[in-house]
Amino acid sequence: MARDPNKLKVFELADQLMINVYRATQRFPVAERFGIQSQLRRAALSIPTNVVEGCARQTSREYPRFLSIALGSASETRYLLDVSQRWACWKTAP
Repeated sequence: MARDPNKLKVFELADQLMINVYRATQRFPVAERFGIQSQLRRAALSIPTNVVEGCARQTSREYPRFLSIALGSASETRYLLDVSQRWACWKTAP
């Protein structure tokens, strides 16, 4: 009962988000390499990874569980992007 993740719009969007996060975080300060940059990249990568893993599972019970994990990672990514944006504003504030 394997599914093809490449046929899912959610996978396409998650994959593009991950690429965009990796590109955007290249400009983060070196001091954040092991902090928010790393956490944000892991969270963004976790989204499409869990969709792919869910698609490979054999039972119909496991598939939604992995999609739920992907949703949690998407929420984490959204929060970290918000923090990153606010942090950048603090850095430039007088």
